[in-house]
Amino acid sequence: METIKPNIDWFDKILPDGLPIKSTTIITGPGGSGKPLIGEYFLASWLKNGGSVVVMSLQYPSPEFVTTSVKNITGVNFNDYAENVVFLQLNTEIQNLEQTDKQLINANLVKPEVWNQAINLATKQLPIKGPGILVFASALNILLFSPSYGEAIFSRIKETIRSNTHLTYIISVSNSAKKEEIAQLEEMADNLIVSRSEKDPFQLYMKIERLKSGQFDHKEIQIPVSADTLNHFKEISKHSRGRVLPAIKKI
Repeated sequence: METIKPNIDWFDKILPDGLPIKSTTIITGPGGSGKPLIGEYFLASWLKNGGSVVVMSLQYPSPEFVTTSVKNITGVNFNDYAENVVFLQLNTEIQNLEQTDKQLINANLVKPEVWNQAINLATKQLPIKGPGILVFASALNILLFSPSYGEAIFSRIKETIRSNTHLTYIISVSNSAKKEEIAQLEEMADNLIVSRSEKDPFQLYMKIERLKSGQFDHKEIQIPVSADTLNHFKEISKHSRGRVLPAIKKI
């Protein structure tokens, strides 16, 4: 099976065969445990290997925050891969979706029918080269808090995972809430990565629990990101609690 490697020494040591392509990876752990950052290492390597990505980061207020995070963590500048990146930006104030420009689609991703439309529209605009198309979705659990659409979007996300055959998904979810639902996603995933954090100093840890194919090291490792960098992105992630989550709870 074809795979993608992060091409970072410490990461490649625990994942020597790489992550299987055209599979679904769930990165799970408590809030503030660096789940999106883990996925960003794969995202950066994906672009370097000629692939295309759909970026759906629900915890960030705009694509610029994702761009900054990826550049700070991996050194990869999205501007160098403009033709290979489309952002799906959550917008709960519109009914369906609106394409702002070639790289940006605003979409009310809480609605199941819009979820499908947005992913289909984004993927159709991207070249299929190298490892193909990666859909990188972070803080996906936020969508489950909608009173009207929570159950329906959860079913649609599960169907996306269950029926996936041609895309690669890397999805980060917090298991601090909606534990039963998140446990179902963990069980369905081809690959499962678990993260956690410690305070004083702020440190992140990760462990690979399951892989669809290939060898991996079962031990937990520390992610070598500075406490200052982690605290910076922790402040940004408060956006999801302060603005995004209340907006979703009204739908």
